[in-house]
Amino acid sequence: MKQRLLLCLLLCGVMLYYAVPRLSLENGGLEGLFAGSWLLFALLAVAGNLTGILYSPKKQKVKRQPEYKRLRQY
Repeated sequence: MKQRLLLCLLLCGVMLYYAVPRLSLENGGLEGLFAGSWLLFALLAVAGNLTGILYSPKKQKVKRQPEYKRLRQY
């Protein structure tokens, strides 16, 4: 599961690296609205993947209980 989250985080980073220089928030109208909403959703995807990585349950080592010899009871 961690590999999938890391892959998605990497893909989000690549998309942001490619898209941020091309998006213009200064333009008004639909272009600025699209750029802002796209950045918001991309950052939400990054935040979700980071949350999944940081709060994933850790694998715990299974402790073996010492085996005791059974004594015969008469």
